[in-house]
Amino acid sequence: MIFTLSERLGRTGLSWFSWLCLVGLLLFLPTGWVSAWAWERDIRWFYILLIAFFSSTVLTPISIAAATTLNVLDMPDPRKVHAVPMPRLGGLAVYGAVVLTLVRNGQWSVPLAGLLAGGTIIYLMGVVDDARGLSARVRLLGQLAASGIVVASGLHITYFSVYVGTHVGAVLVTVLWLIGLTNAINFLDGIDGLAASLGVVCSLLFLAIAWPERQGSLAYACAALAGACLGFLPYNWNGAKTFLGDGGATFIGFMLAGLAIHGSWARNNPVVSLSTPLLILSIPIFDMVYTTISRIKNGTVTNFREWLEYAGKDHFHHRLMKIGMRPPEAVGFILMLQLALGLNALICHFSLNPMTPLLILTQTAILYMIVVVLMLIGRQLT
Repeated sequence: MIFTLSERLGRTGLSWFSWLCLVGLLLFLPTGWVSAWAWERDIRWFYILLIAFFSSTVLTPISIAAATTLNVLDMPDPRKVHAVPMPRLGGLAVYGAVVLTLVRNGQWSVPLAGLLAGGTIIYLMGVVDDARGLSARVRLLGQLAASGIVVASGLHITYFSVYVGTHVGAVLVTVLWLIGLTNAINFLDGIDGLAASLGVVCSLLFLAIAWPERQGSLAYACAALAGACLGFLPYNWNGAKTFLGDGGATFIGFMLAGLAIHGSWARNNPVVSLSTPLLILSIPIFDMVYTTISRIKNGTVTNFREWLEYAGKDHFHHRLMKIGMRPPEAVGFILMLQLALGLNALICHFSLNPMTPLLILTQTAILYMIVVVLMLIGRQLT
């Protein structure tokens, strides 16, 4: 594997790789000047993001070499966009960077530990699926087990207890949320850079609320995930050298879903509490709901196994490319839309006007009506 890494990077690339390793090592020093500087200026989240970024940047070439050596490759397929075999263990860099960063930070809570434990199950199961393939039943059981660990650690959607009547109902909604978002991000991992970019944008939006509200463990986890995805992106952008694989994409989805229920998004305002994570994660939610309804209506999906395994070119990014966008343009369009909706979530959270959430939600509904029109146009051009 060492030979493969050297062969892929070349002499210049190997030199840069060595410098990145050195910078990463300095950031990990327990009394490093960067850590002290960040702590004194109350921007420790930025220090955490830097550690995750450099860790991911260093780990990604290693993951490429490992995937090549172990022959864990994503082969071309009529349903896929790429035309050559691609290493698909890039998720190792994102997962490894998040774990290393949170361990270095050393500030844990029981819910955060539970979320990372569940995320580890999701990641490992995804890697096995990438390497050998797993049935839909096994994947569902693994996702249920991971979600159960998260719920057992104390994380669940508390404001749903008011509407569903019992704690059991709230737990069921939480499990559905975790499994749904895990697969939604995986479904969107269809073109270069999209899933990792959403990981960056959504994590930073959660961070923008968590840090001012002094939700420490949540903010650090958001910064770690954002930095890990950001460090991976240069290798995964248009003209990608590696893919996240199911392991990486489902890990990002599971972590985002967990961060959404980890946060306290409003005090005594259930509308804002509910709308904040929905707005920040609205793109993957919309894509999953729209494609599910469309596939059931068209008869291409008739049960859960088919829903989990179906890989068609009917997702949001595919429709945008059908109307003439190139992959980077489709990713940019989706990211700008997600950022706009995420900023609306921040407006809802920090606004003192009680009408703001209702106006924002109305605006969001109108925007998605426009998106549905684009989806329908793209379908007609298929």
